[in-house]
Amino acid sequence: MFKRLDIYIMRKFLGTFFLALGLIILVAVVFDFSERVDDFINNKAPLMVILTDYYLNFIPFFSNLFSYLFVFISVIFFTSKMSVHNEITAILSNGISYSRMMVPYLASATLIALFSFVLSNYLIPYTSIKRLEFEMKYLDKAYGTPERDIHKQIGPGVFIYVETFNPRSNYGNKFSMEKFENGELKSKMMAQNIIWDSIANTWHIHDYWIREINGLKETIKTGAVMDSALNLSPTEFNRNSNVVEAMTTPQLRRFAKLELSRGHRDTYYDIEKHRRYAGPFAVFILTVIGVSLSSRKIRGGMGMHIGFGIALSFSYILFMQISREFARAGDLPAWLAVWLPNIVYALIAIGLYRTAPK
Repeated sequence: MFKRLDIYIMRKFLGTFFLALGLIILVAVVFDFSERVDDFINNKAPLMVILTDYYLNFIPFFSNLFSYLFVFISVIFFTSKMSVHNEITAILSNGISYSRMMVPYLASATLIALFSFVLSNYLIPYTSIKRLEFEMKYLDKAYGTPERDIHKQIGPGVFIYVETFNPRSNYGNKFSMEKFENGELKSKMMAQNIIWDSIANTWHIHDYWIREINGLKETIKTGAVMDSALNLSPTEFNRNSNVVEAMTTPQLRRFAKLELSRGHRDTYYDIEKHRRYAGPFAVFILTVIGVSLSSRKIRGGMGMHIGFGIALSFSYILFMQISREFARAGDLPAWLAVWLPNIVYALIAIGLYRTAPK
């Protein structure tokens, strides 16, 4: 059961964390509004829609983005303050072990990690749908920019190629589709362009010719326009991260599996899946590092603790970004690139914990 000391530390931890997070969100909303107010006015966005569809759905994304940094800063801030006031010394002098003192810290970290896990895996993808729709309508943002040289497998032995595809207009240029059976080419279609009809849920294929191969016999068919229900939707052409951002983790797993069956494996999907699990785990690592650093008295007091803590937290974020770039380049497996910062800083946390004054 939690005792008075546990409640005292947890109240300080969670209170400092949510206060700091609330303040930074307020500042972010003010700066974002000042930057986009001209777009809101020019596109005649209603005030209620701005508040409910954009900023209400913007807050969970921003909260999760900065949660790890503010966990660390919060722990450093209130623990160094306790150390300056000799509260840490009094706790340890009364027979409470250092590991026992860590219990309320880890309990608080568990609550924040669960909060972050739910945000990353379920709530943020849900809120992103409304936010991205708002951006497309009122901020002139499409779900992605035109993609080039897209190769996909859309079924067993069926491969397509599109030279360019514009997700804003759902228009593809220089389209081709090949069908293979037992490794042999059976038919090939080439077209000048394809356009998605959202009302009929079909593709309009323009200026096409189809080559059918049956042993030594070949037939060629041409035409101006043909409707075809290809086994793919326009969103699957788009490799922009916004598409993945609007998926819950179960949806992302199914989408990645479908893409893999079609011969298209994007490292970004694997990075995003592992990131949603590695992020909440980082809360525990940064909490242990923060307590181990700030529970000892050093020259410079709280200022030195906070300065060193901010430097260490930004080094963690930088390390995380660099390792992900190695994954995108194919130099590291996605799981290793995402978890490597946690592994390295977990070792740092263990070292600092063992050398902390007890």
